Amino acid sequence: MTERTIDAVVFDIGGVLLDWSPDYLYADLIPDEEQRTRFLTEVATREWNAQQDAGRTWAEAVAELAGQHPEHTEWIEAYDTGWLKMVKGVFEDTVELLTEIRALGLPTYALTNFSHEKWEVAQEAFPILATFDGEVVSGTEQTVKPGEKIYRILLERYNLDPARTFYTDDMQYNVDAARAVGMESEHFTNAADLRVHLRNRGLAV
Repeated sequence: MTERTIDAVVFDIGGVLLDWSPDYLYADLIPDEEQRTRFLTEVATREWNAQQDAGRTWAEAVAELAGQHPEHTEWIEAYDTGWLKMVKGVFEDTVELLTEIRALGLPTYALTNFSHEKWEVAQEAFPILATFDGEVVSGTEQTVKPGEKIYRILLERYNLDPARTFYTDDMQYNVDAARAVGMESEHFTNAADLRVHLRNRGLAV
């Protein structure tokens, strides 16, 4: 067995533990694919949603965007009120792996770009999200990945040695940012590959 080289495992959430996509909600609300794509790329954009991840309230976000696009008010409001319908569920194989890591006695953490309001909703709907030993949520901290600050918050708050802390994220640029502060980090593609990365670092999973 390879000697264990890490003492903590840190997870991104969306795309790693939660199967989240606006399409899960809007496929029903806007059946026409072209119209739906236009709304999600030109009105309720990723950039607009990212501002909630950075700490803007949903009430403010909806009011501002609906003011700019009053003809789409109902759809814009649904991004907030129907947010949970954007989550198909958890990735069960990742949850299984997380459970195995915890059984080994290693602490686990969440480091996620997430609205602080929706993080509370998600934790209530998916209790596994409340089992981490610690969490750093961008909307609460009002700073987002891949900025260096949010990684420093994680490391300092939980007194983690970056060289012995493993992080996984489905966005390569967030992985690169973690590596830049000295963390062990790998791009998340699926739970099976993540298991291999962890075994290569001495975890018996």
